[in-house]
Amino acid sequence: YTTKMYLSLVAVVASLLILGLSGATKEAVKNNSGVKPAGQCGTWVKEGDGGLFTSPNYPSKYPPEVECVYIIEAPPRLCIDLFFDERYSIEPSWECKFDNIEVRDGPFGFSPIIGRYCGQTIPPFIRSSGRYLWIKFVSDAELEAIGFSANYNFTADPDFGDLGVPQPLPFCEFDMGGPEGIVESHQITRDGKALATEAVDCKWFIRAPPRSKIYLRFLDYEMQNSNECKRNFVAVYDGSASVEDLKNKFCSTVANDVMLVSTTGVIRMWADQGSRRSRFRILFTTFQEPPCEADAFFCHSNMCINNTLVCNGIQNCVYPWDENHCKEKRKANILDNLNNTNGTIIGVTCCIVLILLIVSVIVQIKQPRKKYILRREDFDPTMFQEVFEPPHYELCTLRSATHATAASADLVDLAEDFENYHALRRSSSRCVHDHHCGFASNPGSAHLSQLSLSGRGSRGNLSTREALLTDLPPQPVRPLLPSVATGNRRSILVMKHSYSQEAADNGCDLDDDLEEVPTTSHRLSRHEKAVQRFLFWFDL
Repeated sequence: YTTKMYLSLVAVVASLLILGLSGATKEAVKNNSGVKPAGQCGTWVKEGDGGLFTSPNYPSKYPPEVECVYIIEAPPRLCIDLFFDERYSIEPSWECKFDNIEVRDGPFGFSPIIGRYCGQTIPPFIRSSGRYLWIKFVSDAELEAIGFSANYNFTADPDFGDLGVPQPLPFCEFDMGGPEGIVESHQITRDGKALATEAVDCKWFIRAPPRSKIYLRFLDYEMQNSNECKRNFVAVYDGSASVEDLKNKFCSTVANDVMLVSTTGVIRMWADQGSRRSRFRILFTTFQEPPCEADAFFCHSNMCINNTLVCNGIQNCVYPWDENHCKEKRKANILDNLNNTNGTIIGVTCCIVLILLIVSVIVQIKQPRKKYILRREDFDPTMFQEVFEPPHYELCTLRSATHATAASADLVDLAEDFENYHALRRSSSRCVHDHHCGFASNPGSAHLSQLSLSGRGSRGNLSTREALLTDLPPQPVRPLLPSVATGNRRSILVMKHSYSQEAADNGCDLDDDLEEVPTTSHRLSRHEKAVQRFLFWFDL
């Protein structure tokens, strides 16, 4: 009977111990506070709404040369109230340069400092601005004291007073491993861990092989509420998810790569309901330190990665050593991936492009030649006859030569005009420059002179000039032009100013109208050129 009673008592005690341990585990998960180094920094008691921690050996004297870090983490939308017990004593010193206790508002040793305390004066009441408090106790080699005992509890954060009590957070954890992998916030909704409207506090546990380490490289990072760490952040832990293993915490606009020294890494994302558009994407690579094994690749940065990660299109080393010499291999892979269907499509496309190119070249060659032929067929020389009419010569008549006699008379008059012109040119050096002209020694010449002076420049006297020319006595002339055939061919009669040779030799007084006669050799040369052009067009 005694044996049975003893066994029953042992069973009850064991049950109570198991329940206590399970409860402590649950409380530890809810209260994520911690201390480093664990087991060497006094008592640590965690409760759901707070806890208690002391210096080593409290209430006895703490040992020399001790450094303990206590990190307290409150649940979302809560902050931390910290109280020190009255039994408090730390070696006093100027500005607490020796033994002291330091409190910072945040999870890191570089967070804003709240105060550094020593002596016999109890530190004041402290409230954190967010979810974290960082506390460090240090002692030197001399003059120890009893130390401290501190209590903390979680209270509502006034910044979230209008939002009320937060809803319970969904369970959100992931386990990952292998030589490499991608950790991204998209997994939360893709795997159904939480809705897009729920606040999340998710953790990714990355487990590397023994004697390995983990390299984390951010591929994408953006916080919806930048610089508001209470609302959204991405944290990296080295070793465990406890706050004392917190390595980095990112809540601003930039996130840096992280190198973990343990075989376990934890990535944590916190985002409230109004920050669910925050996102990140991280590439993790497991590696070992040199010397590298036979199946490993050396990254030249104290990293030995798996050979399967070389030339895979992703940078797994800190610097892209694993992707630098992969051009030849990538080209071969592209060619190998081409199947018969792809080759046919590419060949047909190239043929079509070549045919279109040839057609365009032929069109460009033929098109200008067609335009030239059409222009040549439409060309009418008569359109440009008036444009090339000789200057300083007046067109007296344009008529159709219907009778051979009329054409002959016109040619005779034209020959006489040319003869008089040559006579005038021979005497130009003496007569023109001295303002001389011929007088009536030769009736025909004088008559022509009077005709030219009286009707110069007027198209209204064309008929009169023709009548006077036809009344002159005929003179033997040397034919200058071939005979003109009768028909509808046009003949052109041009009147010009003429002077008689005899008048040029003797000289006489001249009327005021002579001022209009060309008096320079330059104009005479232009007359000669005009006559040559006239003969050319007449032949046409």
